[in-house]
Formats: sequence, C-alpha cells, structure tokens
Amino acid sequence: MAADSPTAPLSPSTLGPVAQRQQARLFRIYNQYRLVISLMLVGLLFVDPFTADTKFRWLEYYQAGVISYLAINAFIALTMLAGFQPRQRHITLSILLDILMMHGLLLASTGITNGLANLVIVSVAAGNILTPSRMGTFYAALAAICSLSISGWAALAINESADDIVRAGSLGILYFAAAFILQGISRRMIRSEALASSRAKSIVELEQINQQIIQRMRTGILVLDRFGQIRLANAAAEELLFGAAVDEAAPKHSPRLLPWPLKQGLTSWLKNPIMRIEPFQASSTSPLLQANFTQLDQERGDQILVFIEDMSKVTQQAQQMKLASLGRLTAGIAHEIRNPLGAISHAAQLMEESPNLDQGDRQMLEIIRRHSKRVNGIIENVLDLSRRRAANSELVDVRHWLAEFQSEFQQTQDNGTKANIELSTGADIPPARFDKSQIEQVMVNLCDNGLRYSKQQTGQNRIELIAGATADGKRAYVDVRDFGPGITADNRNSVFEPFYTTDKSGTGLGLYLARELCEANQAHLSLIENDEPGCRFRITFAHPGRMI
Repeated sequence: MAADSPTAPLSPSTLGPVAQRQQARLFRIYNQYRLVISLMLVGLLFVDPFTADTKFRWLEYYQAGVISYLAINAFIALTMLAGFQPRQRHITLSILLDILMMHGLLLASTGITNGLANLVIVSVAAGNILTPSRMGTFYAALAAICSLSISGWAALAINESADDIVRAGSLGILYFAAAFILQGISRRMIRSEALASSRAKSIVELEQINQQIIQRMRTGILVLDRFGQIRLANAAAEELLFGAAVDEAAPKHSPRLLPWPLKQGLTSWLKNPIMRIEPFQASSTSPLLQANFTQLDQERGDQILVFIEDMSKVTQQAQQMKLASLGRLTAGIAHEIRNPLGAISHAAQLMEESPNLDQGDRQMLEIIRRHSKRVNGIIENVLDLSRRRAANSELVDVRHWLAEFQSEFQQTQDNGTKANIELSTGADIPPARFDKSQIEQVMVNLCDNGLRYSKQQTGQNRIELIAGATADGKRAYVDVRDFGPGITADNRNSVFEPFYTTDKSGTGLGLYLARELCEANQAHLSLIENDEPGCRFRITFAHPGRMI
C-alpha cells in the first residue's frame, strides 16, 4: 500500500508502459536541447576566437570538451533517429555524463562564475523530471559537490576569490530546490497519468464485458436510425430476424435490411410512439416475435433502440404450465383410466374371436379397438410432457449423423413395403450441438408422418431428408419433406398446437412434442411455405458456439 501514498518513492520498475513511453519522448526532447546547446558552444569557438589569456584556464581542454560534448550528443541523436529505445540506465548515464561534462567545461574555462553554471541547473531539473526518485536527489548532490569542489580548488590552488564558494553554495541550494520541486510535480503527473490509464483500461474492460453480455443475451437488440438502417445488432437479433431465413442464392455478405413486418412496425411507431405493434414473423421459418421501440437520445431522436422478444417461448411456457398440470392430473388418474380402458380393449378382443359376429359388429369392435388405442396414446404423450428430461447436448457432425439415422430408420420399416428415403446433404455444413436421442425422436415422428401421408397421396412410402447451412453459413438445418397432400393455408398456424390434428387416429401431440424437444435443444422446428408438393418441416439448429 505504500506505493499508493503521495510520498512513496517511485522506482523505474513502478512505471507503467505509458509512463515509460512518455519518459522516452521527454528524453528525446532533452537530447535535442543538448544538441542545440553543444552546437552553439562549438559555433562560439569560431565566431569569437579565444586566445590563451586569463579568461580560460585550459583553452585546449575546453575546446576538446566542447567538441566531444557535440560528438556524444550527435551520436545519441543518430541512434535514437535509427529507432533505438532508451532505457532507464541509458537516461541515468546521460544525465550523469551531462553534469560531469558541464563541470569539466567550467573547470577548464573561468570557473563557477561562467554562464555555463546555469546549464547545470537545467541538467539537474531534467534528471528529476526523467527520474523522479532518489536518483534525482543524487543528481542535485553530485552537481553541488562538483560546484563546491571547483570553487574550493580555485580558491586554494590558484588563489581566486572565496566568493566563488558562496556562489557554488547558492547553486547547490538551487540544485536541491529544483530537485524537490520537480520530483513532487513529476510524481503527481505520473500518478495522475497512471490513474487515467487505469480508468481507461477499466472502461475498455467494462465495454468488452458489456459487449459480451449483449451478444450473449437471448433478447434481440437492434440500434437503428430513423430510416430503418441497422447500426448495431447482437447475435440474438441476427438469429431471430435473419438466421432462420435460408436463401442459398443470397450473397452472404450483403447488407442487412429490416424484415418488412418490422419495417412497417417502425413506421407505425414513429407516427405514434405510444402504440405497441403486433407480433410478427420475420420469415416463414422464424418464430413469432414481438418488437419494442425506444429512442436512445430523447432530444435528437437520431437512433432507435429495438428489443426483440421470442413470443413463442412465452406461449410455450404457458402451454407447458397447462400441460404440466394436465400431466400431473393424468399421472394421478392414469391408473383409473387404464384399468377400464384395458378391460374394454380385452373385451373387444374376446368378442372378435366369437364366430357369431356379423360384419357390422366387427366394424364396431374395430372402432372400439382403434379409439382405445388412441386414448392410451394421448395418456402416454401427456405423461411424456410431464416427465421430459433435460437435453444432454454434444457436438455432432450433421452429415454423418443424418446418414446413420437414414440407415437405421430404414431398417426399422418392416411393414411389407420398403421405404424410399432419399438423402441430400450440402458440402459445407457446420456442426451442431444437440441431444441425439431427443432430436432422433423428433426425426422419427416427422418421418413416420411423412411416410404415412406420402403413402395416402401417391401410394409410395417416400420422403426426402435434406441437410444444409443457413444463409450466414454458421448454423446447420435438416429438412424432412414428404409428398402428401400438404397443409392448407388456414391450418398452417395451428399444426404445432397441442391436441390439434386432421387425422382421426392421431392424438394431436406429435408435432407439439417435436417442437418442444427442439426448443429444449435450442433448435427451432418450422413448416416451410413453398410451392413444392407435400410438406417440408425444417429443424434449424442453434449456433454451436453461442448456446447457453
């Protein structure tokens, strides 16, 4: 915790990457200053030629020192121009060399009274800015000792005035004052920059977390302008609005446009912001959606935030609650229903063995047997709803799995007529994550229905299994197509409702159970509307990397 206190010393190791880059930039500026000063000192040698008089103690040493100082600074400038990044040790060595060189020039010239002594203050100040630590105090101490040593030597060896010692002491005070003041300022600047950098990093991390949360949300989120152009869309919005619509002919990188129902809803909402638009379907294969609009900027209203909810989940939850209650009721009375139902079925079987029955009686017994079987099927299906287990998902190669399912399902068709199950798969099908046993249960239901209706319509047990990828190429789908009479437009919205059936021998729960199992695996079962004969049901699987 000491490093966080205002008076805690800062070492080079405590500087962050940003502070280190700023330190390197300041050192470049300081080296440019030294290069200018050394050029001026060398220029003065030619502009005002010196003579060996009392002004300089050792003219030759002074001239050699000035030229050497220029050469050192020029070399450092060239190395930095070539891309050399100075480290802390290079900066420390340069400051020490600067102080010693300046005092050497003072010793070779007229002593501490020379104007070069003021340049030492600049060097000490630069050292404390570049190294705001104990090393900065060492720079001041070294400069003060050198100044006092030069003045003391001059007073003792060559009998110069002792006033130079007082001037050297004053310069030492200036050195330490500059060191302490600039160290405090530099510490505050570094801490402020570190705090700003830390807060900026926290903001970036929060933005990344928020982005991940938004992308992982199951609620679709869109940001639109007033003209309906999409500025931002999370993964759920892409999946709900565009993922289920498969158009192999559409370019995969074409700009996204709002579905027409949502576009109409936006237009209506802009005219009347308090109005709630009706639920809609983005396409024939997408679930029922509900959109809610709000303005991001209440004053300007340039951007509009849209929340898209999957209404089918709400409807399914309500239906599931009803069926769960019905399932518990059925579980309680199943024994009471099955006992008399079994007695009725057994009695009907015994009566069928009687030789005295005419054709009308046998037809009546067939009706009893058939409807007893139907009632028992309804009980079994409702019980399945109440005791359905959670999905045990795994990553599946859709092409390989579908080929295995085709082979195994075809072997189970032993009703005397060989089933013709055609298989068609695309080239690039992404993997899907689902529970094999549950999705295979859905496929068996769809295939059985398809074979039965194809047989009724064409006289052939024929269906087609089709696998491919959605338009974005990221999700797999499987179609089951039959060649039966199809479903009328009036009944298309009701085929997945519980207990709805057009078959007198059906229970009306098969497709509902199939959709429930798909939803448990985050897949979507839909009826494709097209001009092809028969029905085409599609299972669109979720993105394998976005399932939660």
